[in-house]
Amino acid sequence: MIYPSSKKSVLSAFLIFTFIFLALQSCKKKRPEMATVLYKKTHNKVFNNVTPEGFSEVFKQVIDSVKATHAYPEPITSFYEQNDYDAELVMDHLFNSDLNTAAAWFMKADEHGLNPKMFRTDEIRTLLKKFDDKNGIKTVNEAYHDMAELELLFANSLTKYSTALQYGIVNPKKIYVRYYTETKLPDTATTLQVLQARSIKNYLDSIQPKNPQYVAFQNALISHYQAPGFSQEETKRILIVNLERLRWKNKPSENKYVIVNIPDYMLNVMENGRSVLSMKVCDGEGRNKTNSNTIVKYDDTAAVDRPFPRETPQLNSLIHSVDVNPVWNIPESIASKEIMVDAAKDRYYLANKGIQVYKNGKLVDDADIDWSTAKKDEYEFKQKPGDDNSLGKIKFLFKNKSNVYLHDTPAKSAFELPARDVSHGCVRLGEPQQLALNLFGPGPKYDLIVKDMAADKPDPTTIYLPKKVPVYITYVTCWADENGALQFRQDVYGLDIVLYANLLKAGI
Repeated sequence: MIYPSSKKSVLSAFLIFTFIFLALQSCKKKRPEMATVLYKKTHNKVFNNVTPEGFSEVFKQVIDSVKATHAYPEPITSFYEQNDYDAELVMDHLFNSDLNTAAAWFMKADEHGLNPKMFRTDEIRTLLKKFDDKNGIKTVNEAYHDMAELELLFANSLTKYSTALQYGIVNPKKIYVRYYTETKLPDTATTLQVLQARSIKNYLDSIQPKNPQYVAFQNALISHYQAPGFSQEETKRILIVNLERLRWKNKPSENKYVIVNIPDYMLNVMENGRSVLSMKVCDGEGRNKTNSNTIVKYDDTAAVDRPFPRETPQLNSLIHSVDVNPVWNIPESIASKEIMVDAAKDRYYLANKGIQVYKNGKLVDDADIDWSTAKKDEYEFKQKPGDDNSLGKIKFLFKNKSNVYLHDTPAKSAFELPARDVSHGCVRLGEPQQLALNLFGPGPKYDLIVKDMAADKPDPTTIYLPKKVPVYITYVTCWADENGALQFRQDVYGLDIVLYANLLKAGI
């Protein structure tokens, strides 16, 4: 393309301006004042001879040599590449007390149930002292290396500490087999946010957890509180794992939701931060039912999550409908291990329980089948609606990978047990009709539910909620109740043990 002379002049001026601007930006990034600032602050004459170019060359080498030990090697390396391998933290924060403040925070990491050594606090303090001593650094090469090491140590420790407090140390999805709760994990931008903070002190102040539950756990940990029925070491470890759970970004954000806490055997409907309905539940049978393993004394195999087949999963979803007088499509595992075994012992068992038998999708007469020799994979079983139906008169449906739901039950006596891990994995409700009233509200749909649940010859009916309601099935063994008192529960699934073992691997 050919430009008129006037346009050429404008273009030339623009290119010159751009070149000058970029050059100035480059100079700004390269910090021509580095030597002056460092000498003025340290009074160490060695720093008179340092240059941004000399530092960046050494910094590249140091980054490459220790990259494998970085907490977040890719984002941190990328950050310094984009900033021309500048000493961002050393130059912007070493002399305004920010880095000393950060080191002090790291030293208090045990208040979060974390080990200060995770953040290499001693190494950082040793290097900081060298900069405080005007004779602490002897040569320019030593100055470059100490600056580079301090820069990287702080970059790693700051990002690790920041991420730990905001997201936790362990990713629950990686340690739990049956964990299906949406959990936000840190991305690159979040990881590097602390490195870009104008005031590290203010930033670290802002990320200290302020949740009252978290603060209650911290106070108990610092004061060496001992829970009734637990040793002091058990109490400490239970507090540590539940502090970690509180750091996970998997908490309900909705104004209204249903939450089941497996170790507590309770369901609550929460509205605007308080419980408006509470009831006993029975949940899936756990591997640690007899408390044979504790968080202090456990078999090595207990440190890996190997769920018992009947354990209820951790999940979140949306309750969308109810089945009133449901048909129970009996899972193959229950059919082969329980239903067929009972049918072999009692020829009237299936009829008495209202269980129908299907083969190749067709209803068959179970009286003609010898259940002691029948092949387990040939038959399907469905239990008709009625008083004996294992799902009771109503079940609450929500999408999930484990095919579990909340439901009524004819086995009411189980709700009198202190430990109610007795189901095959679904959650049995102590007061299902009350939950229906809460979710549907008074009106024609709820009236229909009550009428159908009371019917003598019930037919299955599906009724959709006017608005889907979030449901969370979670696992928490310690919390502060509404009066501020700490509540502790037994680790019925051994999930505290799994979490604690993984926290130890992470260095707590």
